Amino acid sequence: MITKRPRGTADILPDEVEYWLYLENTAREICTEYGYREIRTPVFEHTELFHRGVGDTTDIVEKEMYDFLDKGGRSVTLRPEGTAPVVRAYLENHLGSEAQPVKLFYLGPMFRYGRPQTGRLRQFHQFGIEAFGTQDPGLDAEVIALCMDYYSRLGLKGLELRINSVGCPECRKIHREKLHQYLKPYLNNLCKTCVGRYERNPMRIFDCKSGVCGEIVADAPTPADTLCSECAEHFERVKEYLQTLEIPFLEDRLLVRGLDYYTKTAFEVVVDGLGAQSSIGGGGRYDALVETCGGPATPGIGFGLGMERIILCLKNQGLVPQVKETTGVFVATLSGNDDLAETKKALEILYLLRANGFYADKDYLGRSLRAQMKYANKKGFQYTAIVGGEELCRDCVTLRNMRSGEQKEIAVKDLLLDLKCWQGGNGCE
Repeated sequence: MITKRPRGTADILPDEVEYWLYLENTAREICTEYGYREIRTPVFEHTELFHRGVGDTTDIVEKEMYDFLDKGGRSVTLRPEGTAPVVRAYLENHLGSEAQPVKLFYLGPMFRYGRPQTGRLRQFHQFGIEAFGTQDPGLDAEVIALCMDYYSRLGLKGLELRINSVGCPECRKIHREKLHQYLKPYLNNLCKTCVGRYERNPMRIFDCKSGVCGEIVADAPTPADTLCSECAEHFERVKEYLQTLEIPFLEDRLLVRGLDYYTKTAFEVVVDGLGAQSSIGGGGRYDALVETCGGPATPGIGFGLGMERIILCLKNQGLVPQVKETTGVFVATLSGNDDLAETKKALEILYLLRANGFYADKDYLGRSLRAQMKYANKKGFQYTAIVGGEELCRDCVTLRNMRSGEQKEIAVKDLLLDLKCWQGGNGCE
């Protein structure tokens, strides 16, 4: 073998793809119902976008981004998250001129350099939504509702929704001062990363994974303690709307999320059974991000859900994808590939079936009829159409139901109708 896949990546094999299609199709279905349209952005962007948008004090920017110089000497980055690229596309393509709010969703790979572990790879995938153009707390509730509705449609159980408000820039100034005062006596006990955060963005310390730092901030002033009247009222409305929709939640005053652009509402969904990485998604409001990226002041809100973690959760709970069954027909030849007339008729029937929406295949290895039937059964085909013998002269085939063992001779011109009747359980004669 020449080489192996890079550490922190995964091959998604055919049997596993069913999970991915299930998640993606469900995402597209629910987004259509909620009025969100799909957007696809490049997998790499100019590095500046993430430094300005995500924030220099986040773990993503400080430790995890895949940065490199292209052949023109420009610094580019494999996208570590989906919101900043969507904001860039929103501005560059003048989507702000469309009727507001603009509602978008995306599906695709993201890249972060970190220690690979269960459910956390260096190339991972997200389903996310972004909505621009209004500060209405009703939209916050809609975004959260879509998130929880998605999990519900997948059949997931045991989820806990945690919400908080991290305030606006004005009330964050007050929180910053109080947090500085609280943390000052503990500076020598903070980890090296959080000592740097103390001056630049002390709220990031709430998101530190160090147990020591976690104990220090357990009793620290939280953003929720210093909310201005506008932010407090906004958060109360979000909670009221969630209660109206009968969506249970836990108010977590230490929740700040891992990105600098969040304002006001922040939320996270956690589940048991995934080890230390219990979060399977989250999001929040980012009313200053569009302006930070060079556009006009435009409020926004969204979420990003980790698809690998969702699939782990589905497997842990014994849930399998609900894949729509397609009637499979194997076209077998009596003489293998030795009879040209049989082979040509088999090809004709094969492409007739495919053109009419049937999953169909034939043998290409010259197997005997017995071996072809064994192969068709192993691959799970529901029917086999046998071409050859006297039936070929009459333009007929022998159609065999692989589950019941029933078989009969039918004219090729009636094959589609008979298959649909058998599929419907009508047993057409």
